[in-house]
Amino acid sequence: MSQKRLFVKTSETEASRILDILSNAFEEDGFPVATSEIDEKADVWEASIYADESEIADLRERVAAVLEPDFGALAIEYEDVPDIDWVSKSLEGLKPVRAGRFLVHGSHDRAAIRPGDLPIEIDAGQAFGTGHHGTTSGCLEMIDEVVRRSKPKRALDLGTGSGVLAIAVAQLCNARVVATDIDPIAVKIAAENAALNEVGARIKMRTAPGFQSRIFKDEGPFDLIVANILARPLISMAPELVRHLAPGGSVILSGILAEQRWKVLSAYNGQALAHRKTLWREGWVTLHLS
Repeated sequence: MSQKRLFVKTSETEASRILDILSNAFEEDGFPVATSEIDEKADVWEASIYADESEIADLRERVAAVLEPDFGALAIEYEDVPDIDWVSKSLEGLKPVRAGRFLVHGSHDRAAIRPGDLPIEIDAGQAFGTGHHGTTSGCLEMIDEVVRRSKPKRALDLGTGSGVLAIAVAQLCNARVVATDIDPIAVKIAAENAALNEVGARIKMRTAPGFQSRIFKDEGPFDLIVANILARPLISMAPELVRHLAPGGSVILSGILAEQRWKVLSAYNGQALAHRKTLWREGWVTLHLS
């Protein structure tokens, strides 16, 4: 069944408030919610909620009802979520990638696996994260170093994309791993990838925006949190992220341009985390703090 999106256009501040309201109202129903920036200069954002076609009419009335007390009669727009696998088209023919002991490869490159490799099979799909981007390869290398030393018992992959980072953690240790993403398609693909790599039973996949889900309270605090997102959301979520970190735990952050490194470090230093290491890859950085 095709998926639909209901959304309202508003400012960044109001989009954050709407996200909280929708998350609280619809968490039990399992409807994914998210915010996204449309125009930075004009401060235009969208707050969205996703549902199957058969549910959308009733959901629209419910969304209007829960937003009305705080926002009045907002214009709630509607669109189909396109079922086009653009990422598969763009990633055709990619070669295997080595990062630390990991080899990320497609099914057609299994012959590239060498003794001592930790292979992760990820075919080009609808979810971000095949190891070819500097942020993903940097995270994999940092995970190899950090997990070998610390052996976390509980780990979180925030913004899991293809699931490759959660799979990497699960391959290295016996941690209970939680992997979340705001995109339900990404969560579905990540679960399939985890099963393909024989670690599906040890990773809990959930659709969740930021920390707006009960699973973080139920499964945390975490000894290791990996977040390969973007600098701006990493900075804004620093207090919440650190609240879900166990004492002595480690944080691996990426999706950060080199020139944004100091802003991100400042945000997490302000939460009493110390910088341990930076990896530089293709103009992007991966940070380890603890």
